[in-house]
Amino acid sequence: MTRRTEWSGSPAEPGGDPESGYAPAEPEAGAGARPGRRSRGGAGAGSGFGEGAGRRARSGTRSSGSPSSSRAEKGEPRDPVEQARNICLRLLTGTPRTRKQLADALRKREIPDEAAEEVLARFVDVGLIDDAAFAGAWVESRHHGRGLARRALVRELRTKGVDSAVIDEAVGQLDPDQEEETARELVARKLRSTRGLDRDKRLRRLAGMLARKGYGEGMALRVVRQALEEEGEDTEGLDEPF
Repeated sequence: MTRRTEWSGSPAEPGGDPESGYAPAEPEAGAGARPGRRSRGGAGAGSGFGEGAGRRARSGTRSSGSPSSSRAEKGEPRDPVEQARNICLRLLTGTPRTRKQLADALRKREIPDEAAEEVLARFVDVGLIDDAAFAGAWVESRHHGRGLARRALVRELRTKGVDSAVIDEAVGQLDPDQEEETARELVARKLRSTRGLDRDKRLRRLAGMLARKGYGEGMALRVVRQALEEEGEDTEGLDEPF
């Protein structure tokens, strides 16, 4: 007799369940039929049933599943608000972020807009999102750490989605005298590497470095000219824009 194999949890109705990969056993061999042989007109004809098909069906069962079922298997919540909350908390761990950065991350993970807005508003209310504090810390860090001037700082904060009024307030904390002093320090560190070049090339290299860091043309020219004069360089004619 042909052995009948039933998978645990699979339906026992004729025809089986294509989602589960269940394949019904063949009928008992009747009179005149050879035991163990499939009838050409039976359910197994051309259907791919058999040992190899069983393996394929079981493999397909293990690999199938929607993204939501995969998340459930990993222990992630199905509630979009809870998903949004967990995503934001992970992103904020050790690294402050702006509201726009978090909103973009939630959109990328296909969190519904309503759920995302609810979580972001709540995080703003409790102070976990604070664009003003972020902008102020960014200006302080990037100016003293990288020597960036107002213009460059404004560009960076805009790319992070900070509101223009908040940016203006943050960069307003930079004292103009401090900004120029930082420019002098940058030129002093770079000056030695330009020795041996002709005057105009030194000017372009040093002033270009300051321009990339956001310093205005007038300040850059003034600071570079004073540095070259201190080295005994003739700076006549360097008052024109570079």
